[in-house]
Formats: sequence, C-alpha cells, structure tokens
Amino acid sequence: MKLTLKIWRQAGPEKSGSFETHELDGVSEDSSFLEMLDQLNEQLLADGKEPIAFDHDCREGICGTCSLTINGHPHGPENSTTSCQLHMRKFKDGETLTIEPFRARAFPLVRDLVVDRSAFDRITQAGGYITVRTGSAPDGNAIPIPKPDSDSAMDAAACIGCGACVASCKNASAMLFTAAKAGHLNMLPQGQAEKDKRTLDMVSAMDDAGFGNCRNYGECSAACPKDISLDFIAKLNRDHAKANLKKLLS
Repeated sequence: MKLTLKIWRQAGPEKSGSFETHELDGVSEDSSFLEMLDQLNEQLLADGKEPIAFDHDCREGICGTCSLTINGHPHGPENSTTSCQLHMRKFKDGETLTIEPFRARAFPLVRDLVVDRSAFDRITQAGGYITVRTGSAPDGNAIPIPKPDSDSAMDAAACIGCGACVASCKNASAMLFTAAKAGHLNMLPQGQAEKDKRTLDMVSAMDDAGFGNCRNYGECSAACPKDISLDFIAKLNRDHAKANLKKLLS
C-alpha cells in the first residue's frame, strides 16, 4: 500500500504545531496502525529526521495508551477497536490519512501525538478503590453477589482509560470514564461502605481537572473501544444526586 500521511507535529506544549505531510510506500495490509507508524519512523531516521512521538505500550488493546485521532475519529474508523488493533487493510491504497493527538484542555499536549492524561489518574485516585477489609482472597470471593450486578460491574471495569470518550465529546467531558470507574465499585457489596464519598470525590476531581459537562450526545460511548454503555452515566448521576442529598441532610 502507498499512503499519504498528514501528521500533527509539535515540539512541546509551549511550541506552535502544524501538520507535516509524508509519503509512505510498501505498507503491508496486515500491519497494525502503530506498525505503520513504526515504518514511517524508520524512514524518518534513515533520512536523518526526528521520529514522530506517539504513545504505545501493550499493543494488545488492553492498556489504552494508543491515543490517536485518525481521520477525525478517536482510535480510527473501526468500532470497538483501539489504534494498536486497527489494521491497515481497513484503509485503501493511495488514501490520505490525517493523524492528530486527542484534543482536550484536560489532556495537555506533550509532544507530537502524545498527550498528558494524568487527569484520569487524579480521578481514580480520588475514589477508585476500596479501603474496607474483606479478608483474604477466599473470603472476598465468598461474598455473594447477584449475577446481574457482577456482570454490570465487569462491564464497567472493562474501561481501559484511553480517553477516546473525552476526545470524541464536543464538551470534552469525562463522564463516561468517571461513571465506569466509580460504577464498577459502587455496584459491588465491597464498595457500598464508601459509595457516597467515592461518588462525590470522583466527580469533584473530574470537575477540578477541567473536563466539560456531559450533554448526552452519546459520542463517548460510540467512540469507546470497550463499548462502555451510557447507562453508567445515568447511574452516576443518580448516585451523585443521592449522595448530595444525604450530605445536605446529615
């Protein structure tokens, strides 16, 4: 395959950025999108040029690191797929691809296609854990949990924190991420003791990080590579309203 790549280049957060155009030939249809970028970087290094910085780690669709906007779509045009699991056979020979970083005020750009998503870490640190003692692993596993609750909790826990939900939202909202991270604990008996505090603290951390408000456009769920449902946002809103009411009445 032969491709024309328009890639965002920016030396640092305080530098001005622009699109750079590269021609790449000999791309295998069976290679992944990140392998294609590896090939481009090898070409750039051979020409004595600076390689393109982009995030990657596991390359197995698990870690959520590969945060790329491809032709206007977070993670590219393939549904339920991360950038690292997107294969070049999804594109046409001779096609022009525009590659950008995730765009959000709460995700400041570091360099080229790399953004700082530590705002997600601060949301998780605010309440994405339990401190209630449940004993050893056999004791915790012995706690009876209704199957619908455990299934829903596992659906929420599938979130890999990639940030596609934020990048796709017109308001750069992190409600889907926060709802998933709070929801999978709030639905389990082990998380009930700190449910109200967890909900209030995580939503507060989300607001403090500078994410926008949710307007229920639904783009977040559509862009999510793990298909996290909008139902979790509705649940977070209910839990937050209840926690606020309890706080006012206490």
